[in-house]
Amino acid sequence: MIRVEWRGNPVWMVRRTQEILDALPQHDNQLRDPDSKEPQQPEYAQNAYRSIKPEVFVAVGLCTHLGCSPTYLPNTFGEQVQGVSAGFFCPCHGSKFDMAGRVFQGVPAPLNLVIPPYYYVNDTTILVGEDKEGA
Repeated sequence: MIRVEWRGNPVWMVRRTQEILDALPQHDNQLRDPDSKEPQQPEYAQNAYRSIKPEVFVAVGLCTHLGCSPTYLPNTFGEQVQGVSAGFFCPCHGSKFDMAGRVFQGVPAPLNLVIPPYYYVNDTTILVGEDKEGA
């Protein structure tokens, strides 16, 4: 995971493996908003991966409950949600998010993680804070 700052907030960039991508729909029934119907992402990220490129996840790293910064658990998230190997856990109040930033049911966070506006300048550079159309 790479962390950068945008508007004073942490933004995470995480490379997701094919295994993680394949596992995302397997726990949809445990999520509060599995289809991301709440407006927490730009239109181009309104898909199953909540991203432009499926393998790269970009999100504002703040819990939607009280604004704490969850911990990325790439290998031990299964201790928080059985059967889900990777995700984000907010130890302050117990909110849990999957690798698409979708919030699990039964936790304080009311919404999925926010996906900021961003675009790919080239294959290896992401510009956070602008949509390509606005650049």
